[in-house]
Amino acid sequence: MSTSDPDPGPGPGPGPEPESPSEGEPSPERGTASGAEPSSGPGSPSGPRPEAEPGAPPPDGREPAHGAHGRTRTWGERWAGFREGPFLPATVLLLIIAGAAGFFAGSYTYAMANPTPRTVPTAVVGAYDSPQGRRFIAGMEKALNASLKLHVYEDRSTAVEAVDDQKVFAVLDVPSGGQRLTLEVSGASGATVAELLADAGKRVGTATGTNVEVKDLKPLQRGDPRGLAIFYVSLAAVIIGFVGAIQLSVHAGALNPVERIAFTAAYALLGGFAIAAVVDWLLDAVHLPFLESWLILALTMFASGMVFTMFNTLFGRWAMLPTWGLMVLLGNPSSGGAVSWPLLPSPLGVIGRWLPPGASVNAQHTAVYFAGHQHAFPFLVLAGWALVSCTVFLVWRHRHPGGRAAGPAHAAP
Repeated sequence: MSTSDPDPGPGPGPGPEPESPSEGEPSPERGTASGAEPSSGPGSPSGPRPEAEPGAPPPDGREPAHGAHGRTRTWGERWAGFREGPFLPATVLLLIIAGAAGFFAGSYTYAMANPTPRTVPTAVVGAYDSPQGRRFIAGMEKALNASLKLHVYEDRSTAVEAVDDQKVFAVLDVPSGGQRLTLEVSGASGATVAELLADAGKRVGTATGTNVEVKDLKPLQRGDPRGLAIFYVSLAAVIIGFVGAIQLSVHAGALNPVERIAFTAAYALLGGFAIAAVVDWLLDAVHLPFLESWLILALTMFASGMVFTMFNTLFGRWAMLPTWGLMVLLGNPSSGGAVSWPLLPSPLGVIGRWLPPGASVNAQHTAVYFAGHQHAFPFLVLAGWALVSCTVFLVWRHRHPGGRAAGPAHAAP
């Protein structure tokens, strides 16, 4: 025995009293040494069951048949759950997307399915008021079921200048003395208009016994025989412009106002360069005045992106609705890119020039085919939409989702 052990004494003493079992522990006297089962407890079929706490699942794990508390939910409770959960916005989006599909198809079909001329600005020179000239003009208006809005010029060179300024779509030269009439159309001014005028001119010449020569004064480039390339590059700039703004809102929502505008301008510059480079350098479809076309595309993308940002400030998560309606449903069909404005329904022909897609098409069209005759109006339209959108975004920034509080960079979140 170790010397450190206490002396046990001469014999067994009374010793310490045994501790009473703590609460919740089984008493030794209730042990199972004899093989008897406890007479009560949670697992005993004959013993009392513990009273369940409110809201707790039953001991067998099965849920009540009706509702969390064993009763049928009222219609008000069901509507509140539907409204506060994800199903209400999902249902709204379901209906919106279905309606947008119909409106999208309808807007393009209304504008493009059956292009019909209403008024076609036409330059006339020479003896247009002679019997031969009047007979031919009347036959053209009857064949087109439209009026030729005549602009009288002293000579052909002045009339061609008017075509370059996009004031007229054709030049009718009626020489005196019964010689051959010359109808000069302009494919670059609008392929659909030029095609209609050329076809009608040949038929009217045959019907009236008039000797008519039809020429294309401003033909389209070889890689763009239908004149749609400019429409498509402008369409790409518009759609990618507001899709980029959507992505900034979703993935970079912490950007502050000036940062958001700066990043929108940055992707607009890079995106405009990419579009112009692919169409001109890579595909060689249309020869662009590169710097001017690039800046037009960049301004288009920036204006489109800021339009979405403005609507996001005003309407929150539903900003896609007015953006899509303005830019795609209304703006693109009325832009004059796929169908020239004299063939569009009258309201679209007027409205389209004041919207970003139409302004972009007009500026790009002039830059490519009418160098030296660029107008300020489409640039003012694009700049105006961008300026208004930036102003609304900055003034009502507190309503815009996202952003972050100002503070030092090392501050803890």
